[in-house]
Amino acid sequence: MRYFNNDYNEVCHPAILNALAENSGVQMPGYSADTYCSEAAELIRKKCDAPNAAVHFLVGGTQTNLTVIAASLRPHQGVIAAESGHINVHETGAIEATGHKVIVLPSKDGKVDPALAEKIIESQSLSMDAEHIVQPKLIYISNPTEYGTRYSLAELKELSALCKEKGLFLFVDGARMGYGLAAKGNDITLADYAKYSDAFYIGGTKVGAMFGEAVVIPNPAIAEDFRYLMKQRGGMLAKGWLLGLQFKTLFENDLYFTISAHADKMADKIRETLTDLGYALYLPGTTNQVFVTLPDKLLKELGKEFTFATWEEADEENTTVRFCTSWATTDENVDALCTALKNLSE
Repeated sequence: MRYFNNDYNEVCHPAILNALAENSGVQMPGYSADTYCSEAAELIRKKCDAPNAAVHFLVGGTQTNLTVIAASLRPHQGVIAAESGHINVHETGAIEATGHKVIVLPSKDGKVDPALAEKIIESQSLSMDAEHIVQPKLIYISNPTEYGTRYSLAELKELSALCKEKGLFLFVDGARMGYGLAAKGNDITLADYAKYSDAFYIGGTKVGAMFGEAVVIPNPAIAEDFRYLMKQRGGMLAKGWLLGLQFKTLFENDLYFTISAHADKMADKIRETLTDLGYALYLPGTTNQVFVTLPDKLLKELGKEFTFATWEEADEENTTVRFCTSWATTDENVDALCTALKNLSE
């Protein structure tokens, strides 16, 4: 079986595995109070051009999202997100379970529309019963989104300006940030995220690491007491140096960006094949996620050799699916997939 259902099917990049093996006998203090975490954090600050930003390493995306949101909100406040946002549909109600409402906005492309967000903010603040309504205090976005689409720098600036005007925080979920940074047409840098958001994280689990995410917090208001919340929310790893060593490896010699570009290149080959065969992509994209609607008969045959994610039923005879590449996707597997698509489309 050849796997295209997600971007975390492999253990980790060989450079990380080698680094872990080479340092397996080294003793380090726990809870990220080690030299690897310090060195990794400094590498990240330099890439972000944010020398004063707080950098923390957490074990996974859900813990990262709920910890940042908990650090940003008071008990009566909520977070605005697209209806397809990860915190709304793929985290088992983790945000609500820890005391904060997710205020969802309709979205066709996975993005938060600033105009719709502003309406929600104003409807609460101008209401005569304002204290009876959850107060929006944070806008959550993913980049890339759950649909593989990307925000432009102009869109990021617009959301940032809205948050500053209305007194909200802006938080960027970067579980697949590497694939967005390396994508064709991208005009956002890590320095832009540090400049225009209050907090964001650089995904490792889906971009070459064995596990782990690196949170960057330029806003001191969110950074205060963050480690207390990490511990309380289950995001603090006792053997924290395992996270530091992984991110140190990823950010030395720009490995993070190199492997991300590879995944996008593999996805581009799949997109090109699908387009040449006459299939309309569900949404245009240049990251590692490819969404397309295909005949159910074709998918049944394709599923005998390849895995993919079933997204939604398009009609009685067609289904929208996602093919997802990763840092480890091989040319051989992509070529096999493209050949199969061609043969089954004849």
